[in-house]
Amino acid sequence: MHRTVELELVSRLRAGDADAFEVVYAEYNARLFAFLARLARSRVTAEDLLEETWLRLVGHAGRLRADTQIGPWLFTVARNLYVSYCRSRMLEDAHAPDAIGLWPSRCQSSPFEEAAGHELGRRLEAALAELPLAYREALLLVAVEGLKPSDAAQVCGVSGEAMRQRLSRGRAMLAERLRRSELPLTVLKEVRS
Repeated sequence: MHRTVELELVSRLRAGDADAFEVVYAEYNARLFAFLARLARSRVTAEDLLEETWLRLVGHAGRLRADTQIGPWLFTVARNLYVSYCRSRMLEDAHAPDAIGLWPSRCQSSPFEEAAGHELGRRLEAALAELPLAYREALLLVAVEGLKPSDAAQVCGVSGEAMRQRLSRGRAMLAERLRRSELPLTVLKEVRS
C-alpha cells in the first residue's frame, strides 16, 4: 500500500469512516489470518484471534496516531493477542487441567491446512511449524507477509539487530529441517535467500 494512501486511510479511520475500515479489512484480512493460522497452527484459534484483531482496530481507530503504519499496527495487535492466548492457555492448563477450556487445545486439520497442498507445501509448512515461535514469527512476518525487517522488529517488540538474528537463525533452522525432510536442493536455496 502506498504511504500516501495509507496516511489518508488512517485519517479516515480516526474520523470513524466505515468505508476506510472496509478498505483496510480487504487489504489485510487474508494476510492476518494466514499469519495467525501459521502461528497458532489451528484454524479455529486463528479465526478467533483475527476477529479480536479487527475489534481492536474498531475500538482504537479514533486513537491511532496520524502517522500509524496500518500493516505493522495490525500485525502487532494480532501477535500480541496470540501471545496473550498462549499465556492464558498455560494458566488454564496449569490451574484446571481437567476443565473444559474456552480455547481449543489441539491443532486440528482443517480444509485450509489440507489445501496447503502438495508434498513440498506440506513439508515446508511442517518444517516452519517446528520452529520456535520467535523464529517462526520472524520468518512469517518478513518472508511471507513481506514486512521490512525493521517493521517486523517493531511488531515483535525487539531491536532491529535482534530481528536480523532471528531471521538468520530461523532461516538456518528451517533449511536444516527441510534438508532432513529430503526436499529438493532448489527449495533449500530459496529458503537461504
